[in-house]
Amino acid sequence: MFEFLWHLGSFILALGILVTVHEYGHFWVARKAGVKVLRFSIGFGKPLLRWYDKLGTEYVVAMIPLGGYVKMLDERVDKVAENERHLSFNAKSVYARIAIVSAGPMANFLFAIFALSLMYVIGVQSVKPIIGDVGTQSRAQVAGLKEGDQLLEVGSQQTQDWQEVTLALMQHLGDDSVKVKIQTPSGIQSIKVLDLEGWSLQQRDQSPLASIGIVPFRPDATLTLAMVAPDSPAQRAGLQEGDLLVSVEDKLIKSWPALVQQIERSAEQPLKFHIIRDKSGMDVTVTPANKPMEDGLSRGYLGVVPVVEPWPEDAIVTRSYNPITAIGLGVTKTWQMVSLSFEMIANLITGQVSIKNISGPVGIAVGAGTSVSYGFVAFLSFLALISVSLGVFNLLPLPVLDGGHLMYYIIELIRKKPVSEKTQEIGFRIGASLLLALTAFALLNDIARL
Repeated sequence: MFEFLWHLGSFILALGILVTVHEYGHFWVARKAGVKVLRFSIGFGKPLLRWYDKLGTEYVVAMIPLGGYVKMLDERVDKVAENERHLSFNAKSVYARIAIVSAGPMANFLFAIFALSLMYVIGVQSVKPIIGDVGTQSRAQVAGLKEGDQLLEVGSQQTQDWQEVTLALMQHLGDDSVKVKIQTPSGIQSIKVLDLEGWSLQQRDQSPLASIGIVPFRPDATLTLAMVAPDSPAQRAGLQEGDLLVSVEDKLIKSWPALVQQIERSAEQPLKFHIIRDKSGMDVTVTPANKPMEDGLSRGYLGVVPVVEPWPEDAIVTRSYNPITAIGLGVTKTWQMVSLSFEMIANLITGQVSIKNISGPVGIAVGAGTSVSYGFVAFLSFLALISVSLGVFNLLPLPVLDGGHLMYYIIELIRKKPVSEKTQEIGFRIGASLLLALTAFALLNDIARL
């Protein structure tokens, strides 16, 4: 229950920040363009808070925290007094309307630059991209990548952590190959060519790294339990945090991965564990639950997390920059994420990336909760990523989104007259239907991941 409330609270906080930023972009430019703003609302439904400024704008914090809007004076929606017609949105030039509509997504991109710049000033601690394992007959193995190699560059991008490696790889989705600069544990540097012909992401939640056969280095998991999930098979059987797992079915446990394999093969089959708790040995029988997987098979699980050995000091990198350099990095990283987002949309259309990877509100909530638990810097990184995603999403040419309005205004510029009200209404209905279907599909994907 606590975990659910934590994720929900983090989701509301993150969405509230990003929606406020987005709507403030519309609001600020509308005011500058001379449009009268009637209401600035964060959320929908019944108002929880309400106040007015000296210009008569109503500010609202509403009950349903799933978006927001800026309501402007507009003759197409309400009757407008003759003395206020010059203050209405529809009375402004098409260039002014384009500026107002595009200001929301632009505000999201500027916020991403701010969040990333602040993150780089504070200091970012991350893990060096050192390979822990390479899949047999995978693209990585064919390229000659080996355990212990550190990825220094992917294509023309320097890569100081795994996030940068992933972003760089995704930029080459659809290419035939990419050059990868590595450094071996002995310090020897060389260039490898990674074959990407036919590479695509078709499995739900499969990372780009896993799809080419790279497993990042992580410290070994011990056989001591760090956490036992509430209401899990392990908790119901009596396992506790701090228990040392010694044997299962009277056979010594060699490693955590070996234990995981045995548990996955033993769904709904009782397993007798010998454990050590408070220096005393005891036997505990646990029946792994059955968890259906996407591949149609099922696997057993206990609901436990092991204690992990500490990271080696030479595997951690801490980066902190002065404000000027940090802003430059923030701009570069934001542009990289914006470009990659549009490329991913194109790859979804062409089928190189499966639509099963689309995430919705639940996925965002889990991501927000996880990032908050990791600290302020991680939360800033998450906010930047979602802010870019929100800005890009709103630029899609769906009539109910900012991109749809921009599409109509661009057509107006070309035709020298506005798109007819009837055509716009039909477009809005189609756009709303598509948006509703996309949201429902994303939500179903989220539920499938739980």
